[in-house]
Amino acid sequence: MTPHLNTFDGNTYLNAHDSDPVALGWMQGSPPPQDKTIRFSDNQFLNFPQNRWALSHMRELVPTANVWRGSAPPSDLGRVNTATQAAIDALPFTDMNGQPRTWSTSLADTYTDGMVVLHRGQRVYERYAGALQPHGSHACFSITKSYAATLAATLLHENVLDETRTVPFYLPEMARTAYADASLRQVLDMQIGVAFSELYADPQAQIWSHARAGGLLARKAGDNGPGTFYEFLQTLQKEGEHGQAFAYKTVNTDLLCWVMKRVTGQALADMLSERIWQRLACEEDAQISVDSIGVAFGGGGLSATLRDLARFGELMRCGGARGADQIIPAAVVADIRRGADPARFAKAGYTLLPGYSYRNMWWVTHNAHGAFEARGIHGQRLYVAPQAELVIARFASHPIASSAANDPISLPAFAALGEWVKGL
Repeated sequence: MTPHLNTFDGNTYLNAHDSDPVALGWMQGSPPPQDKTIRFSDNQFLNFPQNRWALSHMRELVPTANVWRGSAPPSDLGRVNTATQAAIDALPFTDMNGQPRTWSTSLADTYTDGMVVLHRGQRVYERYAGALQPHGSHACFSITKSYAATLAATLLHENVLDETRTVPFYLPEMARTAYADASLRQVLDMQIGVAFSELYADPQAQIWSHARAGGLLARKAGDNGPGTFYEFLQTLQKEGEHGQAFAYKTVNTDLLCWVMKRVTGQALADMLSERIWQRLACEEDAQISVDSIGVAFGGGGLSATLRDLARFGELMRCGGARGADQIIPAAVVADIRRGADPARFAKAGYTLLPGYSYRNMWWVTHNAHGAFEARGIHGQRLYVAPQAELVIARFASHPIASSAANDPISLPAFAALGEWVKGL
């Protein structure tokens, strides 16, 4: 049978149906065949199509710390009405390239592994594909940043941290690095001048050295580079000035998490459990990958269930409150929703995101629905639209890491759904 292919950036890839990890037989058998085995040591698990299995099985590949949900019954998200789900599946929209689509076909076109939509806190849509099950965790990647920075902003609100302090006030080890004169606020808003490439398509980019230091990729023979996140952070040198422009660098989040750990003495997994997972009455534990000394990957190591991701989005939609419980200070959520300076964001050259800004590691659209997003590579997305009373949580395993590969479909789809739910 002739395979069905999609083309991105001049390269061809199996489409979502033909790359389905169950149909392809990844990791099936006892043992699985050699050509269907995915190992951490092979450094192939983030490559397509292996990633279609791996992103739903991260704790089988890398060491993780548990994020405990607590012992309370899970909070109620209601049940999906089949007629409403069918209507959403049929929702038409036009993508950024002028191509007409429907919601249901867009799922395959973005290699969606699962989608949960909440309207006014209740499920109106839920679908799963590939290796993902409702109870299963999936890699969140950089959505982790938004969780971590929301906690950091909460510590600012509680006066545990001071955004005007420079990084060495908290971490003297960073006094001779790029962060010597960087304020905590500049770190939170990713306005740091640091020599660090986040170009995922470049195998020589520093993002991959950072990943190896943190145990997220196997080390090559003879690799004597940094062996932990903290060691890697201390190698970073300045490039440009701080506070001038938005520059997305994962290392900023890991630096922020180091500050939080130094000041509070609490591991990120425990902070997530105590301040979010337990108080939200999440349905399942989450996991976060850790390096060789147990330091969590705050820049992208979280794995969680789709429903629990949606619960966090609903918390943010409701101003940080779950009923009478103010979990995240309302002022913190309001500050995120206001966003930052779009002019500084524009300097980064995200042509598909006109008018956006970036605040406390959330992407702020400034659109008619007041939406703000947490975004992760390969299609992970948490889209919170207060004016539409809408939360969209999506996990995916797109062949291309960069969000630019799926944004032309995703963003018009989310906007169209925001308009549609206003009629419910």
